[in-house]
This record gives sequence, structure tokens and C-alpha cells, in this order.
Amino acid sequence: MEQNIGHAIILGCGCSKGTPQIGNEWGACDPLEPKNFRTRPSIAIQKNGKTLIIDTGPDFHMQINRENIRHIDGVLYTHAHSDHVAGIDELRSFFDRTRKRVPVLSDEKTLNELRQRFSFVFEQSSVLYAAAAEAHILQNNLQSFAGIDFTPFTQDHGLSTTLGFRFGDFGYSTDMITLDDHAIGVLNGVENWLVDGANLYEERIFVHSNLKRILELQEKVQAKNIYLTHLKNNLDYQTLCRDLPIFIRPAFDGQKIQIKWGQNAG
Repeated sequence: MEQNIGHAIILGCGCSKGTPQIGNEWGACDPLEPKNFRTRPSIAIQKNGKTLIIDTGPDFHMQINRENIRHIDGVLYTHAHSDHVAGIDELRSFFDRTRKRVPVLSDEKTLNELRQRFSFVFEQSSVLYAAAAEAHILQNNLQSFAGIDFTPFTQDHGLSTTLGFRFGDFGYSTDMITLDDHAIGVLNGVENWLVDGANLYEERIFVHSNLKRILELQEKVQAKNIYLTHLKNNLDYQTLCRDLPIFIRPAFDGQKIQIKWGQNAG
């Protein structure tokens, strides 16, 4: 019998440079706190033995092995920035295992850029290298893939746009500075919201949100719990736990968050 409960695995919750940054730069983060070790932003959504990945950044190989994920049913891309897509070549390993192309889903603009930059992933480049992925355009409405229901929505990322997603009672909003009324409507009432906190304590924001903006949006989204992702190395895990409101917590790599689907859960 199909169950309407799954979970999100936070594969990575770091910013585009990760923590530590190259040169073992930990910034304000305590290197003795394991939850400060942050890889590039990505999550896995799992339900009834099916797995959807959101974004394949430069650390995708390590993240997948760390969580022992041996099969994926598709990849959703939020946008085409390198910290979210640079590991796309790793999809070849999943193709090699199944001899089936991995479905890749996003908006048309992102898919066009991926096909241009990584043409060898979508088209057979030689006798030895077959196409490992196939592209599918997403629309901003409720849909189902591999038995997992979700709703994409467009987000303002300052100089560009990204996709956010709602899965049941869980929302994901990385790489954004604000949300329009439609996105807020999609997210309204989620139990858990994983949201961009890269510029958490910065007054001016250009491509990533800060605490003031998150709290403004929360008044409308009304999430029970907020988790912060895309965290920089100036944001120490334990310090955030001490200073933030109790309903806002920093995420950490490997964290699992339960998701419920149902009449009142998206």
C-alpha cells in the first residue's frame, strides 16, 4: 500500500564556495563542529522507494555516496548556476547502471543552458559516450513524477529567476531574495520550509535573502519550522542555534526532514 510519508535529505546546505572554503578557510565557523562542514546546496526527496534530486552541484558525487543513494528517478534543477549544476556529468554513473536516461526537469531557460553547456550529457557524443539524460520542461502547477507530487514556483534571485518547490508539507526556496504572491500561495501552511539564508545578517540583499526578508515572508507563508540553507562560512552552526528564534534553525548536511502528503499538506 502506498504511503503518503517521505522525507527530504539535505545533501548540501553550503553556499557556492562551501565550508570550509578552499584553503581550509572556516571563517567564523568552528571547525570542530561537524555541522559546519557544508557542501554545495542540494537535496533528495524520497517517497515509496523513489528518489528525486534537486540540483547536482560540484559535490554531488560525494553527497550521493555519503547517503548511499544508488538509484535516482529524476533530477529537478532550480537554475543553471555552477554551484547547482556542475556535477551533472555524474548522471552518467546512473545511466551506466540502468542503461536508461535520467529525466532532468526544469524551466525552459535552464534546460536550454544545460543543453548548451553540457551537450554531451543530453546527446551521444561518440560511440563510447551515450546520452545520459533527457530534458523535460516544468510548468508552475501541481504535477507528479515517479509517484511524487510537487508544485514548482518561480522565485526572484535578483539578477535572474530560480525555481522553488513544494512537496507535500515541505517547501524548498534556495537562491532567492523574495517571493511573489503566487509563490507565497503555493508555500502557505507548509510544516517545514528550507529557505535561502546566505545573507542572513546583511542589511542590503542583491541575490540572497536575509533574516529580515525571511521573517517578512514568514508572516504570509506561516511555516511551522524554518531551516536555513545556502549558508556562508560566517554563519557558525551553534551560534545560529543560540541567536535565532526557536522556530528557525540552520540546516546541516545529512539532515532528514519528514514530509507528509495529503489533503492539507499540498
